[in-house]
Amino acid sequence: MFKTIKQTLNELKFTYLLVFLVGLSTILLFTFMLGSVKKETFELSEFQISPKTIRSLKTVEDTEKSEQEKQRAAHEVEPVYQFSEDIAKNRQAIATSLFDFLIEVKEIEVKSTKEKDQTSSDEQMNKIHKEQLAELRNKLTRLEQEEPDLKLSDEAIGSLLALDITELQKIQKALVDIIAEELSKPVRAVDLSTVRYEVEQKLRLSSAIPSSLLQTMITIGRSLIVETEFIHVELTEKRIEQAKEAIEPTRILQGQVIVREGQVIDKEVYRQLEVAGLLTHQSSVLPIAGLILFVLFIGSIFYLHFTTWRADENIKKKSLLIVLTVFFLLVVLMKIIALIEKDFDVLLAFLFPTALAPMLIKLLTNERLAIMVTILSAATAGIMLQEGFAALVQMEIALYLLFSGLVSLYLLGNSGRRSSILRTSLGVAVSNCLFIAFYLLMTQSSYEISELVFYLVAAIASGILSGALTIGLMPFFETAFRLLSDMRLIELSNPNHPLLKKILTETPGTYHHSVMVANLADAACEAIGANGLLARVGSYYHDVGKTVRPAFFIENQHGGNNPHDSLPPEKSRDIIIAHAEDGAGLLEKYKMPGEIVDIARQHHGTSLLKFFYVKARESGKDINDQDFRYKGPKPQTKEIAIISIADSVEAAARSMKEPTPQKIAKLVQAIIHDKMNDGQFDECDLSIKELKKVEKIFCETLNGTFHSRIEYPE
Repeated sequence: MFKTIKQTLNELKFTYLLVFLVGLSTILLFTFMLGSVKKETFELSEFQISPKTIRSLKTVEDTEKSEQEKQRAAHEVEPVYQFSEDIAKNRQAIATSLFDFLIEVKEIEVKSTKEKDQTSSDEQMNKIHKEQLAELRNKLTRLEQEEPDLKLSDEAIGSLLALDITELQKIQKALVDIIAEELSKPVRAVDLSTVRYEVEQKLRLSSAIPSSLLQTMITIGRSLIVETEFIHVELTEKRIEQAKEAIEPTRILQGQVIVREGQVIDKEVYRQLEVAGLLTHQSSVLPIAGLILFVLFIGSIFYLHFTTWRADENIKKKSLLIVLTVFFLLVVLMKIIALIEKDFDVLLAFLFPTALAPMLIKLLTNERLAIMVTILSAATAGIMLQEGFAALVQMEIALYLLFSGLVSLYLLGNSGRRSSILRTSLGVAVSNCLFIAFYLLMTQSSYEISELVFYLVAAIASGILSGALTIGLMPFFETAFRLLSDMRLIELSNPNHPLLKKILTETPGTYHHSVMVANLADAACEAIGANGLLARVGSYYHDVGKTVRPAFFIENQHGGNNPHDSLPPEKSRDIIIAHAEDGAGLLEKYKMPGEIVDIARQHHGTSLLKFFYVKARESGKDINDQDFRYKGPKPQTKEIAIISIADSVEAAARSMKEPTPQKIAKLVQAIIHDKMNDGQFDECDLSIKELKKVEKIFCETLNGTFHSRIEYPE
């Protein structure tokens, strides 16, 4: 079954696999996260006993309460009044005009009387008096139209006209002065009765007004008193608006207790539950729609990362499976913590192994993928590990994972040794402690000693768990995905490994040669940025095929007996060439990583077995050089290419007599040029610049190995 799945994955185009796995992962992530965003609602009714303490899941505005507060503030605003001096002057002018009309008519009457005969009859005088009344009434018509309350009866007009001009002027002055005095002060509508009463009293006390005309003057005086201070509508409205704006909206806060267990749900509580959207009939699909967008966003980032990553398809397939496996391992852990956290008063999320994903991904794939997973897992944890009444994202948890993950990536470096992982986990524990200290200080809350101890233990446990789980899970991932991590390479470099023991005991010369090649290859790979550890360990095993026929290889021959002397070149050729494939087969039998197998199979590439090729030609046979070449393939990676150079250089240098730096440099240069001209580096991305560095490193290392020694006396 596993072979069928593996074969299918190998044959499937990466783009199709990526779309399928990202789509499936998006659906699974949505399923896991649904419970975290789907808020709890309650089937309740008014005057029911609350079955539990209910808190608001979010901060919402209570619009009804807010509006009530605004209306209350509006009612408390005092109207803005505006005093008008012009009104006082206008009323004085009306009083003055009224008496001016009377005086004017009176002056005409006096003049007419003087012109008439003194013996005029009473009938003629009555006629003149009627004419005066008519003329005055005509003049008062316009004034009465403007002031409807200022209507004088004919009797009152007659009484006024009966006075002489001097008396009218005195009355006019008294009335105008009283009106001016009262209207010089602000008079509002509610004050009219009081002010009119005061005018009446002052008129009664005035000596200028005859008692017979007192009531008429009171009527005129009271009618002339009007409002002089009015509500300024615009300013009042502006002040009301300002008062409303000054009122803060009434909010039901996130986490606020709306009703406690056992409390009666009255009308106001029920209304607040409705506002907070906690009733069953108010279930909303909006959070679910938001979650769909979130998981699509996560899936898109995965998709974009792998489509823009330029790497071999097999590497991308393997990395995709590893990343998704680790990511969902985290999601499952988050779900478990989210389910049990409800029963605790502290944030159990601080126990989460924050650096697990970054370290695993970096050790199994590369740092760029590790950073991406760190960010995405932090965002996911912020939603999945939120409290029941938390905000959209529990920021302290998201930042906790993000900072710890980044710290672990910096501390881990490029080493995959257990000691490095443990050291990194301790650094993460310190980072976690600092972050939790920041969190506790920022909340400005008081905590009990037991809570502080828990958070300290959680911070340390998170870091230690991250390292322990990383070390514990690495072998499973390495086995399942046939990976070759630094940790695995270090294990393979142990001399107690069965194959290394086999090489050491059966082919000691080959073992020594392999160690020398390993030193050369490791130094050269480190110089050009290749994987030096892989080159070193691969070099240990690259000639393991020689253990099949040890005596046919010169480094394992002793006593000067060479079996090839008695064999035809073709037979010797087959034995020598077979060691590459024999070694690959032996490594596969021991289930060694594919990279090590490739080194054994490819370290000679398709190079020519020159010694036996020349020997065959000297025998006079018609020989094709292709028959004396290794089966290959040519080196596919920088590490294998460098090992192939180191293998040839070490063997040639060991056979040199009296090696000098000049001889060594010439030898190394010749071997590199020979392989390059033979096309052995055509299928790997080793540049000329890098070959120059390799040449330099090989010369320096060999000079150190073959340095001249002091000749000790006998």
